[in-house]
Amino acid sequence: MPESSIVVRPQPMDSATYTASSRLQAAGLRPAIALFEEAARSVPLPRAPQPIAIADYGAANGFNSLLPINAAIAILRERTRPDHAILVAHTDVPDNDFSALFATLSDDHDSYLKKDSATFASAVGRSFFKQILPSDSIALGWSSWAVHWLSRVPTPIPDHIQISFSSDAVARRAYARQSAEDWHEFVAFRGRELAPGGRLVVLTVGLESDGSSGFRPVFDAVLTHLRRMAEDKFITGDEVRRMSIPSMGRDEKDFRAPFAPSGRFEGLSIEHLELFGGEDRYWAQYLSDKDATAFGANWAAFLRASIFPTLAAALDGGVHDPRGTEFVDRLEAAVAAHLAAAPEQMSIPLAKLVLEKRSTSA
Repeated sequence: MPESSIVVRPQPMDSATYTASSRLQAAGLRPAIALFEEAARSVPLPRAPQPIAIADYGAANGFNSLLPINAAIAILRERTRPDHAILVAHTDVPDNDFSALFATLSDDHDSYLKKDSATFASAVGRSFFKQILPSDSIALGWSSWAVHWLSRVPTPIPDHIQISFSSDAVARRAYARQSAEDWHEFVAFRGRELAPGGRLVVLTVGLESDGSSGFRPVFDAVLTHLRRMAEDKFITGDEVRRMSIPSMGRDEKDFRAPFAPSGRFEGLSIEHLELFGGEDRYWAQYLSDKDATAFGANWAAFLRASIFPTLAAALDGGVHDPRGTEFVDRLEAAVAAHLAAAPEQMSIPLAKLVLEKRSTSA
């Protein structure tokens, strides 16, 4: 199962749409970065030569975390000597494209490696639903657009690709149980890895008041065109039935559950928790330029990067199915045209949290 979503997509520096601000808007990062900066101001720091350790949980290709980690390093440098080593550990599942991650760190203008010569990068190819870093070692943790992914598909979804829009009670209960278990495990192991006084900032998918995790027009469009592909015999009905997005948003009670009733769990407490609406920057662009084609293309490209690989893995041949590339190309084109025909603003419920580990003096 994936443990990250590629939300910030790479753009050439000479692109008309490239700005650091556009990367912030694309992922809803700006509000969470402010929390990460505050955490960097507050966490206890080890004495040199022990490095200051930062963990990026669910790194994908690295773009989601470049600006947050840069911001944290800038704050840390106000508190440390310029030669005090900072070690960043980017984690993701073993089949993540780590070559793309290291290319990002090597080549991108916003890479922290280009801005701080005493900061070093590393990677861990293991699931964050277990302990993956040494106990009491991490001063700062960051996770964006990652923990909504579940560790496994708990059960097939008979009537949709996204559990939020399923009417099947059995499937909904199975997904809710898996989501609760995964959040419990994620928090528990971060509690072991964070150093005393350390903080973890999480940006993830929340829930609407009706219990849905947003993005309905895009998920409905994807399902419509998967079914049309089956009607056209390009894929089979069985393949469509296997296709689902093993992800789930959470609300406040879900986030707080592991900490009940004492407010602490594995040495952690919730310092900050806020549910908020993310900006649909493609809709904002459409309101400005009235370019429906660009609106559809932007959302379809977002989906191609973030969820289409998961759908393609359900083809009979798995990730090596010879239809894989054509499947993704066809689906992207169909969804782009579908969304362009009737542009609609997306609801993007998000949540931002800060978890703090009890200091040894507390």
